[in-house]
Amino acid sequence: MEQVSINYRGICQRIREKVLNIIGYYTSEEVNNSAYPNLGLARANAVKNDLVAKGIPSTHINTSSELKEIMVPGDDIFYGPMAYTIDAVSETADEELSALFEKINADPLILYFNTAEASINLNAEQRQKVADISGFIDKVSDGTVSITGHTDNTGLAETNMKLGLDRANFAKDYLIRNGISADKITTSSKGQTEPIADNATEEGKAKNRRTVVTLNK
Repeated sequence: MEQVSINYRGICQRIREKVLNIIGYYTSEEVNNSAYPNLGLARANAVKNDLVAKGIPSTHINTSSELKEIMVPGDDIFYGPMAYTIDAVSETADEELSALFEKINADPLILYFNTAEASINLNAEQRQKVADISGFIDKVSDGTVSITGHTDNTGLAETNMKLGLDRANFAKDYLIRNGISADKITTSSKGQTEPIADNATEEGKAKNRRTVVTLNK
């Protein structure tokens, strides 16, 4: 956890009509166990969440990351792995959000599961999609996330309906742990009722064991 001293009142006054940009730095040697594509973005979002908890609206905060190999830790702590700038609100912000919405839903976050399991580790592409979803929800006050769990046809239909919901709730918990508010997320299950591939093959079953994350606005 980064130890920082922040003048919250001063920040609030300065960004009323502007945007605070938080840039998190990272090195290529660090092991990334976060939900984000790199630890720089994870650090920036950790600071953002702290600011939001203090009353600064997320609609006025942008997060990004930058590779910075020259960071030197002291006692296993990086000092100064963040940078901040304040800019005017982009005149194309609404267009950019609409484009992000279309991008996410055209190629949604899909998680695949092993038989009878409801947990998974995300790859780099999936982590980037989590970052995109988080960025959209930050900026759209009435934006929400829908998570739908699916299974193959192995076992009883009733059991699979519960398993699909367990998978959806795993994804929900993952998003909540990484800064998306629980009241922005709805979960549901289709069980084995909406296969996208042939359950007669192992390859088809693997494709059907999935959870799909999309946006609403």
